[in-house]
Amino acid sequence: MAPEASLAKVKPQIAAGATVPSVAVKEDAADKSSTLTLKGKNIIIGVPGAFTTPCNAHIPGYIDLYEKFKAKGVSEIFVVAVNDTFVTKAWKEKLAPNGTPIHFIADDQGEFIAELGFLFDASGLLGGPRSKRFAVITEDDKVVSVAVEEKPPQVTVTSAETILEQV
Repeated sequence: MAPEASLAKVKPQIAAGATVPSVAVKEDAADKSSTLTLKGKNIIIGVPGAFTTPCNAHIPGYIDLYEKFKAKGVSEIFVVAVNDTFVTKAWKEKLAPNGTPIHFIADDQGEFIAELGFLFDASGLLGGPRSKRFAVITEDDKVVSVAVEEKPPQVTVTSAETILEQV
């Protein structure tokens, strides 16, 4: 299914108390997909576009504060973009040339983001459907809190510093 088709399937925005949908995404290989493993406390961050200026400024905070998130009991951090695995892997290498345990996830068809209710039409700027900028905190697969930027270029309620205060 093309990402454009996913726009027709966008669910209402996920809220606290809901279960994170079990939708296959990709991390390390274009031909290998699986669902997110959500055990313990997790953070799922959605970004509109890998390599875009706001996203390049947004994610390094999570990389830099990773140990502080771990110290507060966070099991995993996932960065999800409606891009292919080649793009998300290259972006991870650019942002963390020495490596990072943060998972960079490709939702190449936009299906996971659509199920979360965060897919929007970004055709005018980014060429097709993309993710709103969001941060979801989970306990296992249950949503504890949701933060969504009103305007995708903004990084306020979804910043690493703000989310660290909430976990």
